[in-house]
Amino acid sequence: MIRVRSDLLRTQLFTWLLIPLLALLVVDAFVSYGIAVRFAQGAYDRSLVEIAREVGLHVRVAKGTPVLDMPEPARRILLEDASDILYFELTDASGQNFGGGQIARPPAGAVHESNGAILYDGVVDHNNVRIVEVRLDAPSDGAVAGVIVRVAETRVKRNELAHEILASVVVPQILLIILASGLVWFGVLRGLAPLGHLQRAIAMRSHRDRSPIEEAGVPGEVKPIVMSINALLARLDNVLTLQSRFIADAAHQLKTPVAGLKAQVELMLRETDPAALREVSARLYVAVERLSRLVSQLLSLARNEPDAIRSVVLQPVDVNALALEIATMWVPQALKQRIDLGFEGCERPVIISGDAGRLRELFDNLLDNAIRYSCEGGSVTVRVSDTPRPAVSIGDDGPSIPENERRRVFERFHRLLGAPSEGSGLGLAIAREIAELHNADIVLRDDDTDGIGNIFSVIFPEPSQPPTTL
Repeated sequence: MIRVRSDLLRTQLFTWLLIPLLALLVVDAFVSYGIAVRFAQGAYDRSLVEIAREVGLHVRVAKGTPVLDMPEPARRILLEDASDILYFELTDASGQNFGGGQIARPPAGAVHESNGAILYDGVVDHNNVRIVEVRLDAPSDGAVAGVIVRVAETRVKRNELAHEILASVVVPQILLIILASGLVWFGVLRGLAPLGHLQRAIAMRSHRDRSPIEEAGVPGEVKPIVMSINALLARLDNVLTLQSRFIADAAHQLKTPVAGLKAQVELMLRETDPAALREVSARLYVAVERLSRLVSQLLSLARNEPDAIRSVVLQPVDVNALALEIATMWVPQALKQRIDLGFEGCERPVIISGDAGRLRELFDNLLDNAIRYSCEGGSVTVRVSDTPRPAVSIGDDGPSIPENERRRVFERFHRLLGAPSEGSGLGLAIAREIAELHNADIVLRDDDTDGIGNIFSVIFPEPSQPPTTL
């Protein structure tokens, strides 16, 4: 099994805070070392220049030739050191060596100091040395003019001083970074503590608890996540509530028809008389038909819940043609019940954005309701209009619904007392759900032209205007 690595947020924060500190330490160490070397070199260069000048003071002229006249005590004081080795060389104006060993000449482009000395690096006896060259061009304190003095010194003291300076700068910084790392780790833990509280609060929740998570005390950066989780919980609560309500409604509504169907079957099994058996079979057929319609309506109700909007693909639909098609399909049923079914459409297409399948279901339920509750010999009229907004109205000659019941008729399983026709009370609820999926308004009026019956109108929103082609 592949294990996916998941780094803790506090580890990532600590790492990203510590890496820049370490990078700054490394950069500072390099800069400090360069400064320390320059400082040590400058200090010992000045001392080296003084030694070269002191050596030059011990040059005398004997028989017209410069010679070194340096007593042993002076040699030990000037040219002996406990840490470094010093080399020197004396040359006359012609470049002839008259004292000391051979030391490399200054390279081309060597920098002349303001005091007349030339300082440069070199190698003597396989040792890296710092060399100073001083030219005694004019007599000064008894020095011989034209003499060149070169003094070389190994780098032991210089390196030691540079290292001491670097240690004195870097070691406190390392200790400071260690202390800062501890404080950063403590700060990260304290800063992320609300996340731990949030995690524990979520972990301790019951799977039945769909209430919003408390946002108090949540860091501002995490609050959008908590708000998104709360929004998700609200959607889940809505879906699960709808599912629970559907299951409860289905259980309640199916209980009676199934019990009646069972009773009819038991009665049919006990009957032996063919005439009575046919009568029971007819009643059984009616019961099965009612149960089939109820199951179909329950499934339709579940399919058209408000949350189904995500699965609805709205496309241009001509409701004028669609209403005519559906009205035509209901003509046989209307004739069977001796009802005059009429259609009043528009002369041009009435285009809306909708789901044709669900719109068929909407109009089927409204027509079924109108035909079912209309009096025998009455009339049902389907009207389509496009002004001021697209609308489809279905008027019937059924009993007028009281004004205080006009909102409740769209509730699930609500039926008017004394209604002449049996039904499940789901048709208008399904019609309302489908209308809401299309952002349409479904209203009930009683202003039919003959003064009786009801008119159910579905008023659709204005279709979006297509882009203008230039």
